[in-house]
Amino acid sequence: MYNAQHKTNTKYWIWLSRIQKLTTVQKAVLLKKFNTPQAIWELNYNNLIQVPELDEKSVNEILNNEYRENLEKYEEYISKNNIKLITLFDEEYPKSLKNIYDTPIMLFAKGNTKLLENGGIAIVGSRNCTLYGSETAKKLAYNLAKKNIPIISGLARGIDKYSHIGALEAQGDTIAVLGNGLDYIYPYENKNLYERILENNGLIVTEYVIGTQPSKINFPARNRIISGLADGVTVVEAQKRSGALITADFALEQGKEVFAVPGNVNSANSEGTNELIKQGATLVTNYQDIISAMCHT
Repeated sequence: MYNAQHKTNTKYWIWLSRIQKLTTVQKAVLLKKFNTPQAIWELNYNNLIQVPELDEKSVNEILNNEYRENLEKYEEYISKNNIKLITLFDEEYPKSLKNIYDTPIMLFAKGNTKLLENGGIAIVGSRNCTLYGSETAKKLAYNLAKKNIPIISGLARGIDKYSHIGALEAQGDTIAVLGNGLDYIYPYENKNLYERILENNGLIVTEYVIGTQPSKINFPARNRIISGLADGVTVVEAQKRSGALITADFALEQGKEVFAVPGNVNSANSEGTNELIKQGATLVTNYQDIISAMCHT
Protein backbone atom coordinates (compact mmCIF):
# COMPACT_ATOMS: atom_id res chain seq x y z
CA MET A 1 0.00 0.00 0.00
CA TYR A 2 2.81 2.39 0.83
CA ASN A 3 6.28 2.70 -0.60
CA ALA A 4 7.76 3.41 2.80
CA GLN A 5 10.86 3.00 4.82
CA HIS A 6 10.82 1.57 8.32
CA LYS A 7 9.65 3.61 11.27
CA THR A 8 11.92 6.57 11.89
CA ASN A 9 12.38 8.33 15.19
CA THR A 10 9.29 7.97 17.39
CA LYS A 11 9.29 11.73 17.88
CA TYR A 12 8.10 12.38 14.34
CA TRP A 13 5.24 9.87 14.57
CA ILE A 14 4.10 11.47 17.82
CA TRP A 15 4.26 14.88 16.16
CA LEU A 16 2.15 13.75 13.20
CA SER A 17 -0.41 12.09 15.49
CA ARG A 18 -0.77 15.34 17.49
CA ILE A 19 -2.09 17.27 14.48
CA GLN A 20 -5.73 16.46 15.09
CA LYS A 21 -7.12 19.04 12.66
CA LEU A 22 -5.46 17.08 9.87
CA THR A 23 -7.63 14.13 8.84
CA THR A 24 -6.38 10.55 8.93
CA VAL A 25 -6.86 10.41 5.15
CA GLN A 26 -4.68 13.52 4.68
CA LYS A 27 -1.98 12.01 6.90
CA ALA A 28 -2.07 8.80 4.89
CA VAL A 29 -1.74 10.77 1.64
CA LEU A 30 1.31 12.59 3.02
CA LEU A 31 2.94 9.33 4.15
CA LYS A 32 2.31 7.76 0.76
CA LYS A 33 3.86 10.75 -1.01
CA PHE A 34 6.80 11.50 1.32
CA ASN A 35 7.41 8.07 2.95
CA THR A 36 8.17 9.11 6.54
CA PRO A 37 6.90 11.58 9.15
CA GLN A 38 10.43 13.02 9.37
CA ALA A 39 10.32 13.87 5.65
CA ILE A 40 6.93 15.60 6.18
CA TRP A 41 8.36 17.49 9.21
CA GLU A 42 11.11 18.93 7.00
CA LEU A 43 8.77 20.28 4.30
CA ASN A 44 8.08 24.00 3.98
CA TYR A 45 4.95 25.92 2.98
CA ASN A 46 5.75 25.84 -0.74
CA ASN A 47 6.21 22.05 -0.71
CA LEU A 48 3.02 21.41 1.24
CA ILE A 49 0.67 23.77 -0.60
CA GLN A 50 1.33 21.77 -3.79
CA VAL A 51 -0.26 18.65 -2.28
CA PRO A 52 -3.80 18.60 -3.79
CA GLU A 53 -5.41 17.17 -0.63
CA LEU A 54 -4.17 20.08 1.53
CA ASP A 55 -5.64 23.55 1.74
CA GLU A 56 -3.92 26.56 3.31
CA LYS A 57 -5.49 25.88 6.71
CA SER A 58 -4.16 22.29 6.72
CA VAL A 59 -0.69 23.44 5.66
CA ASN A 60 -0.61 25.96 8.51
CA GLU A 61 -1.64 23.22 10.95
CA ILE A 62 1.30 21.06 9.82
CA LEU A 63 3.69 23.99 10.25
CA ASN A 64 2.23 25.02 13.64
CA ASN A 65 5.11 25.03 16.11
CA GLU A 66 2.87 24.06 19.05
CA TYR A 67 2.74 20.48 17.75
CA ARG A 68 6.54 20.34 17.59
CA GLU A 69 7.10 21.30 21.23
CA ASN A 70 7.67 18.99 24.22
CA LEU A 71 7.88 15.87 22.07
CA GLU A 72 10.55 14.42 24.38
CA LYS A 73 7.99 14.48 27.22
CA TYR A 74 5.63 12.41 25.10
CA GLU A 75 8.40 9.93 24.28
CA GLU A 76 9.34 9.73 27.96
CA TYR A 77 5.73 9.10 29.05
CA ILE A 78 5.25 6.43 26.39
CA SER A 79 8.45 4.65 27.39
CA LYS A 80 7.81 4.92 31.13
CA ASN A 81 4.25 3.57 30.86
CA ASN A 82 5.02 0.62 28.56
CA ILE A 83 3.00 2.04 25.71
CA LYS A 84 3.79 0.48 22.36
CA LEU A 85 3.62 2.61 19.25
CA ILE A 86 2.55 0.59 16.18
CA THR A 87 2.76 2.44 12.87
CA LEU A 88 1.18 1.63 9.55
CA PHE A 89 4.60 0.45 8.36
CA ASP A 90 5.18 -2.08 11.15
CA GLU A 91 4.65 -5.82 10.72
CA GLU A 92 2.57 -5.82 13.91
CA TYR A 93 0.04 -3.42 12.41
CA PRO A 94 -3.24 -5.37 12.00
CA LYS A 95 -3.92 -6.29 8.38
CA SER A 96 -7.65 -5.94 9.01
CA LEU A 97 -7.26 -2.19 9.61
CA LYS A 98 -5.27 -1.69 6.41
CA ASN A 99 -8.37 -2.72 4.49
CA ILE A 100 -10.76 -0.13 5.93
CA TYR A 101 -11.49 3.39 4.74
CA ASP A 102 -9.74 6.00 6.89
CA THR A 103 -7.02 3.62 8.08
CA PRO A 104 -5.41 4.86 11.33
CA ILE A 105 -1.78 5.80 10.61
CA MET A 106 -0.72 4.51 14.00
CA LEU A 107 -1.94 2.84 17.17
CA PHE A 108 -0.90 3.34 20.78
CA ALA A 109 -1.19 0.06 22.67
CA LYS A 110 -0.81 -1.33 26.18
CA GLY A 111 -0.83 -5.03 26.85
CA ASN A 112 -0.83 -8.06 24.58
CA THR A 113 -0.38 -6.69 21.04
CA LYS A 114 -0.46 -10.25 19.62
CA LEU A 115 -4.25 -10.00 19.94
CA LEU A 116 -4.23 -7.59 16.99
CA GLU A 117 -3.54 -10.56 14.71
CA ASN A 118 -6.51 -12.64 15.79
CA GLY A 119 -9.74 -10.91 14.79
CA GLY A 120 -12.66 -11.64 17.10
CA ILE A 121 -16.24 -10.58 17.74
CA ALA A 122 -17.16 -7.03 18.73
CA ILE A 123 -20.00 -6.69 21.23
CA VAL A 124 -21.41 -3.18 21.57
CA GLY A 125 -24.57 -1.48 22.75
CA SER A 126 -26.25 1.06 24.97
CA ARG A 127 -24.38 2.82 27.76
CA ASN A 128 -27.65 2.88 29.71
CA CYS A 129 -28.39 -0.79 29.30
CA THR A 130 -31.10 -2.79 31.04
CA LEU A 131 -30.48 -5.83 33.23
CA TYR A 132 -31.53 -7.96 30.24
CA GLY A 133 -28.88 -6.24 28.11
CA SER A 134 -26.06 -6.49 30.63
CA GLU A 135 -26.72 -10.18 31.35
CA THR A 136 -27.02 -11.01 27.64
CA ALA A 137 -23.78 -9.18 26.72
CA LYS A 138 -21.90 -10.83 29.55
CA LYS A 139 -23.19 -14.31 28.69
CA LEU A 140 -22.44 -13.95 24.97
CA ALA A 141 -18.94 -12.68 25.68
CA TYR A 142 -18.28 -15.41 28.24
CA ASN A 143 -19.32 -18.24 25.92
CA LEU A 144 -17.50 -16.85 22.87
CA ALA A 145 -14.33 -16.23 24.91
CA LYS A 146 -14.55 -19.82 26.22
CA LYS A 147 -14.31 -20.86 22.54
CA ASN A 148 -11.09 -18.80 22.21
CA ILE A 149 -12.79 -16.00 20.32
CA PRO A 150 -11.46 -12.58 21.41
CA ILE A 151 -14.06 -10.03 22.49
CA ILE A 152 -13.63 -6.48 21.21
CA SER A 153 -15.45 -3.48 22.66
CA GLY A 154 -15.01 0.14 23.69
CA LEU A 155 -14.67 0.13 27.51
CA ALA A 156 -17.74 2.40 27.77
CA ARG A 157 -20.43 2.11 30.40
CA GLY A 158 -23.15 -0.45 29.85
CA ILE A 159 -22.90 -3.17 27.20
CA ASP A 160 -19.19 -2.56 26.48
CA LYS A 161 -18.30 -2.98 30.13
CA TYR A 162 -20.26 -6.23 30.55
CA SER A 163 -18.79 -7.63 27.33
CA HIS A 164 -15.25 -7.15 28.66
CA ILE A 165 -16.27 -8.59 32.03
CA GLY A 166 -17.78 -11.68 30.39
CA ALA A 167 -14.55 -12.33 28.47
CA LEU A 168 -12.43 -11.88 31.61
CA GLU A 169 -14.64 -14.24 33.64
CA ALA A 170 -14.10 -16.87 30.94
CA GLN A 171 -10.33 -16.22 31.20
CA GLY A 172 -10.47 -15.30 27.52
CA ASP A 173 -8.99 -12.53 25.41
CA THR A 174 -10.41 -9.03 25.18
CA ILE A 175 -9.46 -5.81 23.40
CA ALA A 176 -10.68 -2.37 24.53
CA VAL A 177 -10.55 0.38 21.89
CA LEU A 178 -10.53 3.88 23.37
CA GLY A 179 -11.67 7.25 22.02
CA ASN A 180 -8.96 9.12 23.94
CA GLY A 181 -5.27 8.92 24.86
CA LEU A 182 -3.95 6.11 27.05
CA ASP A 183 -3.29 8.56 29.86
CA TYR A 184 -7.05 8.91 30.40
CA ILE A 185 -9.39 6.21 31.68
CA TYR A 186 -12.89 7.05 30.53
CA PRO A 187 -15.27 6.61 32.16
CA TYR A 188 -13.16 6.64 35.30
CA GLU A 189 -15.54 4.20 37.00
CA ASN A 190 -14.06 1.55 34.67
CA LYS A 191 -10.55 2.01 36.09
CA ASN A 192 -10.58 -1.43 37.76
CA LEU A 193 -11.80 -3.02 34.54
CA TYR A 194 -9.02 -1.26 32.58
CA GLU A 195 -6.47 -2.70 35.01
CA ARG A 196 -8.05 -6.18 34.95
CA ILE A 197 -7.82 -6.28 31.16
CA LEU A 198 -4.09 -5.56 31.32
CA GLU A 199 -3.50 -7.97 34.21
CA ASN A 200 -5.22 -10.76 32.25
CA ASN A 201 -3.17 -10.52 29.06
CA GLY A 202 -5.70 -8.30 27.29
CA LEU A 203 -5.09 -5.20 25.19
CA ILE A 204 -6.00 -1.52 25.42
CA VAL A 205 -5.55 0.33 22.13
CA THR A 206 -6.26 3.76 20.63
CA GLU A 207 -5.27 5.86 17.63
CA TYR A 208 -5.17 8.95 19.86
CA VAL A 209 -1.89 10.28 21.21
CA ILE A 210 -1.50 10.78 24.96
CA GLY A 211 -3.03 14.04 26.10
CA THR A 212 -6.14 13.51 23.94
CA GLN A 213 -9.16 13.93 26.18
CA PRO A 214 -12.41 11.99 25.71
CA SER A 215 -14.52 13.92 23.20
CA LYS A 216 -17.85 13.27 21.49
CA ILE A 217 -16.28 13.58 18.05
CA ASN A 218 -13.69 10.90 18.83
CA PHE A 219 -16.09 8.07 19.62
CA PRO A 220 -17.68 7.57 16.18
CA ALA A 221 -14.13 7.47 14.71
CA ARG A 222 -13.12 4.98 17.42
CA ASN A 223 -16.02 2.74 16.35
CA ARG A 224 -14.54 2.14 12.88
CA ILE A 225 -11.52 0.56 14.63
CA ILE A 226 -13.75 -1.69 16.79
CA SER A 227 -15.52 -3.02 13.69
CA GLY A 228 -12.28 -3.01 11.67
CA LEU A 229 -10.49 -5.30 14.12
CA ALA A 230 -13.48 -7.64 14.43
CA ASP A 231 -14.71 -10.40 12.14
CA GLY A 232 -18.28 -9.52 13.08
CA VAL A 233 -20.19 -7.00 15.21
CA THR A 234 -22.93 -7.93 17.69
CA VAL A 235 -25.29 -5.23 18.90
CA VAL A 236 -27.01 -6.18 22.15
CA GLU A 237 -29.10 -3.10 22.96
CA ALA A 238 -29.28 0.17 21.08
CA GLN A 239 -31.67 3.08 20.85
CA LYS A 240 -32.61 4.48 17.43
CA ARG A 241 -29.71 6.93 17.38
CA SER A 242 -26.71 5.39 19.07
CA GLY A 243 -22.99 4.81 18.70
CA ALA A 244 -23.60 1.08 18.50
CA LEU A 245 -25.54 1.57 15.26
CA ILE A 246 -22.64 3.62 13.89
CA THR A 247 -20.39 0.65 14.64
CA ALA A 248 -22.84 -1.63 12.81
CA ASP A 249 -22.81 0.74 9.81
CA PHE A 250 -19.01 0.67 9.73
CA ALA A 251 -19.11 -3.13 9.90
CA LEU A 252 -21.41 -3.27 6.87
CA GLU A 253 -19.17 -0.86 4.93
CA GLN A 254 -16.19 -3.06 5.80
CA GLY A 255 -17.97 -6.22 4.62
CA LYS A 256 -18.32 -7.66 8.14
CA GLU A 257 -21.20 -9.70 9.52
CA VAL A 258 -23.67 -7.80 11.73
CA PHE A 259 -25.56 -9.58 14.52
CA ALA A 260 -28.34 -8.20 16.69
CA VAL A 261 -30.03 -9.42 19.85
CA PRO A 262 -33.83 -8.97 19.69
CA GLY A 263 -35.42 -7.05 22.53
CA ASN A 264 -38.68 -5.98 24.14
CA VAL A 265 -40.75 -4.08 21.56
CA ASN A 266 -41.81 -1.65 24.28
CA SER A 267 -38.23 -0.76 25.24
CA ALA A 268 -36.43 2.22 23.66
CA ASN A 269 -33.19 0.26 24.10
CA SER A 270 -34.46 -2.37 21.66
CA GLU A 271 -35.58 -0.03 18.88
CA GLY A 272 -32.17 -0.01 17.21
CA THR A 273 -31.50 -3.75 17.48
CA ASN A 274 -34.96 -4.75 16.31
CA GLU A 275 -34.58 -2.39 13.35
CA LEU A 276 -31.21 -3.97 12.48
CA ILE A 277 -32.90 -7.39 12.38
CA LYS A 278 -35.61 -6.01 10.07
CA GLN A 279 -32.85 -4.72 7.81
CA GLY A 280 -31.19 -8.13 7.58
CA ALA A 281 -28.81 -8.41 10.54
CA THR A 282 -28.44 -11.97 11.83
CA LEU A 283 -30.76 -12.52 14.78
CA VAL A 284 -28.88 -13.80 17.84
CA THR A 285 -30.42 -15.63 20.78
CA ASN A 286 -27.24 -17.44 21.88
CA TYR A 287 -23.52 -17.55 21.11
CA GLN A 288 -23.92 -20.57 18.79
CA ASP A 289 -25.85 -18.34 16.36
CA ILE A 290 -22.73 -16.19 15.98
CA ILE A 291 -20.32 -19.12 15.64
CA SER A 292 -22.61 -20.83 13.12
CA ALA A 293 -22.95 -17.69 10.97
CA MET A 294 -19.20 -17.00 11.06
CA CYS A 295 -18.45 -20.56 9.96
CA HIS A 296 -20.56 -20.04 6.84
CA THR A 297 -19.04 -16.70 5.77
